[in-house]
Amino acid sequence: MTLRKTHSRLGAGIVAALAACALAVSASPASASASSGYINGGATWTDDFGDEGLLSTSSYSNSSATCLWQQILWAEGANESDGTNFDLGDADGVFGSNTQHATKRLQVTWGLADSFNDADGKVGSNTFGYADSKLRFASGSTASGEYLRVKYDGAVRDLDFLRTQEGRYILYTSGSQAGGGAVYASYTANYCD
Repeated sequence: MTLRKTHSRLGAGIVAALAACALAVSASPASASASSGYINGGATWTDDFGDEGLLSTSSYSNSSATCLWQQILWAEGANESDGTNFDLGDADGVFGSNTQHATKRLQVTWGLADSFNDADGKVGSNTFGYADSKLRFASGSTASGEYLRVKYDGAVRDLDFLRTQEGRYILYTSGSQAGGGAVYASYTANYCD
């Protein structure tokens, strides 16, 4: 009888531990990507941007990651400081005052700030996280050696990104450094200018 109770308790303990572990794994957010050097998706493409590194005039301000954000500004039709729409030619990977202004305008449009003066103009977890809600599966797979094509559904136009099996985002650019074409959305290099 004692052996049976011990065996039952041990089995119940193992089941409880496995359930707690499964809950912890499923509830844990995707890890932050700035330390990996790339905009890098989590377990699924639906939660890729919310844990990214901060983009601002002082953080990763000259990078392909900033270029990806600038393409999002273009897709959203965000306004520049002169009142015109952010154009694709503005996507140079440099997070300057124009990108900051367009980001602040977009934060107000998305309801992330009550007014332009309340907006911080930084692309952090709230702003990047909101962009998550606009990602859509287009085609492909994350199987070995394959790419997933993810569409960003902007207010004015759509963008196509590739996502590698490891979750790294690839964007399309006409930048002179990369000779145009597909480049990784890197925090440490700017291939868009």
